[in-house]
Amino acid sequence: MQSTSRRAFLTGRRLAQTPWQAFCQSMRSIEGTFFEFDMPDGPGAARLVPAHASGVHQARLLCEKHGVVLALDDVQHAARLDDHPVLWVDPGRSLARCEPLEPGSKLWFVQPGCLLGELETAGFTQFADLPCHITVASWLADRVLCDWPVGQTHRSGLVHAAVMLSDGQTVNLGPFGENNRKPLEGARLQQLVPALFRLAAGEHVVSCRAAQRWPGRYRVDALLPVDGQTINLAHLLLGHGGDLGWVEWLVLDQQLLQPEPELLYAERYSSSRAVRDGLAGAAGDLDAGVKGLFDPEQRFPHPGQDL
Repeated sequence: MQSTSRRAFLTGRRLAQTPWQAFCQSMRSIEGTFFEFDMPDGPGAARLVPAHASGVHQARLLCEKHGVVLALDDVQHAARLDDHPVLWVDPGRSLARCEPLEPGSKLWFVQPGCLLGELETAGFTQFADLPCHITVASWLADRVLCDWPVGQTHRSGLVHAAVMLSDGQTVNLGPFGENNRKPLEGARLQQLVPALFRLAAGEHVVSCRAAQRWPGRYRVDALLPVDGQTINLAHLLLGHGGDLGWVEWLVLDQQLLQPEPELLYAERYSSSRAVRDGLAGAAGDLDAGVKGLFDPEQRFPHPGQDL
């Protein structure tokens, strides 16, 4: 009996591509560096270092079309990411600008590929004790490094963030309150923000807020800051793990930034914190609520997902 491949060769017919092969073929049209990992027995994994910010938007469209998860590269995940097709995206050196908004300003525009060491050299000496080789995107996504006490997310120095959501829309997150009268732009943000505040008004938040350190993955306490501080929607991205969206750029305040010192191993954030504090149910429900609001299409990973 002739093999399928031999019959196709003799008849001139091309074998049908698998969804993963079709995805990789399309990905190679995106400007940048694309590499497919050799996983003969796996569902498929590849890595993209885009040449331009628009390349991430193109990749998201292809991930949606072919059922591939888009994951931020160089982030610690709670589980192996090898049970589902995944595209790892590294912002790379093409998306690594860091510069003051204007000469002498303490507010800095920072792209996700900028290294913490580069920020330290530029004057952010607060980063001296953190790994110099990790990107700003990785720092922002790392829940262990974004573990400020409950209600004190202002110490991150994060002022604004632009994030691409799972539907491809980019939303700008920043200060929100009586002193900020800028209207919410776009229907997506107008739906997202009220729903987040409803989530933060629920009974689960009361018990979680009583803990010294926030027990959940996502910093819902950013909507309930300590006295004297203003709500900042961008703080919801602190420690987001790459699960909620793709961060396109940040604005950091050089004066406000106070990176959290490394805690003792037993005190560092992990999923067991909520269990230890008797808040597993409350924290889990809050995390599921935030994830569902930011990423209803499940285009990005979720905590503990095997990809």
